[in-house]
Amino acid sequence: MQTILTTLSANIIWVTGGAALLALIFAVAKYFLIMREDAGDAKMQGISKQVQDGAAAFLNTEYKWLAVFVIIVAAAIGFSDAEKGLGIFTATAFVSGAVASALAGYFGMHTATRAAVRTTQAAKKGLAEALGVSFSSGIVMGMSVVGLALLGVATFFYFYTDGGANITPVTIGQIIGFSFGASSIALFSRVGGGIFTKAADVGADLVGKVEAGIPEDDPRNPATIADNVGDNVGDVAGMGADLFESYVGSIVAAMTLAVFTFGGDANMVSAVVLPLAIAGFGIFASIIGTFFVRAKDEKGLHAALNRGLVVASILSIGAAWFLTNQVFVLPEMLSGMNVFYAIVAGIAAGVAVGKITEYYTATENKPVQDIAKQSETGAATNIIHGLATGMESVAAPVLVICLGIFAANYFAGVYGVALAAVGMLSTLGISLGIDAYGPVADNAGGLAEMAQLPEEVRQRTDALDAVGNTTAAIGKGFAIGSAALTALALFAAFSQGASLDGTPLILDINTPEVIIGLLLGGILPFVFSSLTMRAVGNAAFEMVKEVRRQFKEIPGIMEGTTPPDAARCVKISTDGSLKQMILPGAIAIVTPIVVGFWNVQILGGLLAGALVVGVMMAIFMANAGGAWDNAKKFIENGNFGGKGSDAHKASVVGDTVGDPFKDTSGPALNILIKLMTVVSLVFLPWFLG
Repeated sequence: MQTILTTLSANIIWVTGGAALLALIFAVAKYFLIMREDAGDAKMQGISKQVQDGAAAFLNTEYKWLAVFVIIVAAAIGFSDAEKGLGIFTATAFVSGAVASALAGYFGMHTATRAAVRTTQAAKKGLAEALGVSFSSGIVMGMSVVGLALLGVATFFYFYTDGGANITPVTIGQIIGFSFGASSIALFSRVGGGIFTKAADVGADLVGKVEAGIPEDDPRNPATIADNVGDNVGDVAGMGADLFESYVGSIVAAMTLAVFTFGGDANMVSAVVLPLAIAGFGIFASIIGTFFVRAKDEKGLHAALNRGLVVASILSIGAAWFLTNQVFVLPEMLSGMNVFYAIVAGIAAGVAVGKITEYYTATENKPVQDIAKQSETGAATNIIHGLATGMESVAAPVLVICLGIFAANYFAGVYGVALAAVGMLSTLGISLGIDAYGPVADNAGGLAEMAQLPEEVRQRTDALDAVGNTTAAIGKGFAIGSAALTALALFAAFSQGASLDGTPLILDINTPEVIIGLLLGGILPFVFSSLTMRAVGNAAFEMVKEVRRQFKEIPGIMEGTTPPDAARCVKISTDGSLKQMILPGAIAIVTPIVVGFWNVQILGGLLAGALVVGVMMAIFMANAGGAWDNAKKFIENGNFGGKGSDAHKASVVGDTVGDPFKDTSGPALNILIKLMTVVSLVFLPWFLG
C-alpha cells in the first residue's frame, strides 16, 4: 500500500507541477498578446513611460531594501539546528519564497503599466476591446501568482520528502520556510505600496479636486503621475504579493496539519498531497473560466466577470469531488464526501463574503447611496456614516466565516478547515485576475484624461473602473475570508507543533498567561494600523505641500503651458513609503519571536487575539473605505449635485479618509495575522529549546 501511495504522490506532484507551468506559459502568452496591441500616439506613450519608469524605480528600490532583510533572516535560519526543522534547507525555501513572490509582483506590475495605455487606445474602438486588454493584464498577474507559488511548493515537497516517501514534521517544517519568505515580502509590499499609492492619491485629491477645482487625473496636477504609479505598486504588485502568500500559506498549512493529525495512518500521504492536487486542478479551472469573460456593453461587464469566476468555481468543485472520491484513499478517520463537503464550505464562504462585501460597497446599493446623501450636510456626516457602515459590515462576513469554519470542522476536523481555505483560493488564477484588472482600467482612464482624448474614451474606461472598484472590494473581502481560514489552520499547526508530549498545546482562558497573550494580540492590529495610517498621513502631508508649492511657484501650470514636476511627487511617495514600511514590518516579525522566547502559552494567546481583532478590523477598514470611494463616484455620476457641488467636496474628504483604510492598513492586516503565525511556526524549535 505504501508503494502505491508513494507512486500516487509522485504522479500528483508531476500533475501539479505541470499545472503550475501551464499557468506560467498562459501568463507569458497573454503578456505577448497584450504587447501586440496598439499603444497609441506619442503623447500617450510618453505619459505611460513616466508611469512605467516610476513604478519600476519604486519596486527596484524596495526590493534592494528587502534583499538585505532576506539575507539576514536566511542566515539566522540557516545556522540554526537542522534536526528541528530549520537549517540550510529551510533557509533555501525561505529565500525562494521571497524571490518567487517578488518576481510574480514585478511581472504583474510590469505588464499592468504597459497594458494601461493599450487599454486606453482600445477604448477608442469600444468597451469590449478595452475589457479584453485590461482583463488579460489581470490574468497575467493571477496566473503568475498561482504558477510560481504552486511550482515552488511542489518542487520543495518533491525534493525535501523524496517524492513523498519521507514525509515527516521536519521535512514539512522545512517547506514552511517557503511560506515564510512569501509572507515577508507580502507584508512589506502591501505596506510600502499602500503608503505610496495613498499618499499620492490623497495629495492629488485634496489639492487638485478640492482646492484647485480641477478634474481627477488632470495633467496640470503634479501628483497625478505618482497616483497612477501607486495604483500599480500598491493595487497590482501589493495585492499579488498578498494573495501569493495566502495561496502558499493555505496549501502549506493543510499539508502540515495532515502530517501532525494523520502521522500514524498508512494513508497520510494522500492527506498531505491532496491540497496540492486541489490547487493544481484549480489552475486548469481558472484558465477555462477566462474564456467565458466577454462583454459588449457596460451593463454586461459585471455579469461577464462573474460568469468566468462561476465557471471556474463549478469546475473546481467538480475536481474536488473527483479527487476526494475517485483518486485518493484518505486516512481512516476521513471519508471522501466529508472532505469534499469541507472544501465546498470554503468555496461557499468565499462567495458569500464577496457578495456581502459587494452589497456594502457597490454604488447601486443602499449603504453607499446613504453615505452619498449624508455628504449633502458636509464632510463630518459623510465620515460618521461611513464609519457606521464599515462597522455594520463586519457582522455578516464574520458570521459567514464562522459558519464556514463550523461546517468544515464538522465534516473533516481542523484539517477540513485548512482544506476549506485551499478550496476558497483554488480559483485564485482568475479571481485575482478580476481584481487586478481594476487598477489597469483606472490607469487607462487617467491616461485618457492626461492625453485629452475624446469624452467617450474616458466614459468607457470609467465604466471599466467602476466595476473594477466593486471587484476590488470583493477581492479584499475574499482575501480577508481566506486569511481567517488560513490563519486558523496555521494556528492549529502551531498548536500541534508546540506539543512536548504528543498532546497539542491547550490554551486555558482561565490562566493569566493566555489572557495576557490575548490582550497583547488584540492591541497589535491597532498599533499596526496606527503606524500605517500615520505613514500615509505623513507622506500625504509632504505631497500636499509639494503640489501647493508647484501651483504657486511654477508659472503656466494652471494654464497648461508649463508641465508640472511629476518626478518630484513620485520621489516624495517613494521616500515616504520605503522609510515608513520598516517599523510595521518589524513589529509583525519581531513580536512573536520575543513573546515566544518569553512563554509559548502567551504566544498562543497572542496569535489568537491578533486573529480575532485583526480579521474584524480588516473587514471594517476595507468595507468602509470601499463605500466611501463609491459614494464619491455615485455623486460624480450626477447625483446630489454632481461634480463640483458641496456634497461632492464632502465626499472627496470622506474618500481620502477611506483610502488608507481600504488600500493600506486593512489589506495589510490580512498578512499581519498570517505572518505572525508563520513566524511562530518556523521558529517554534527555538522556543521549545
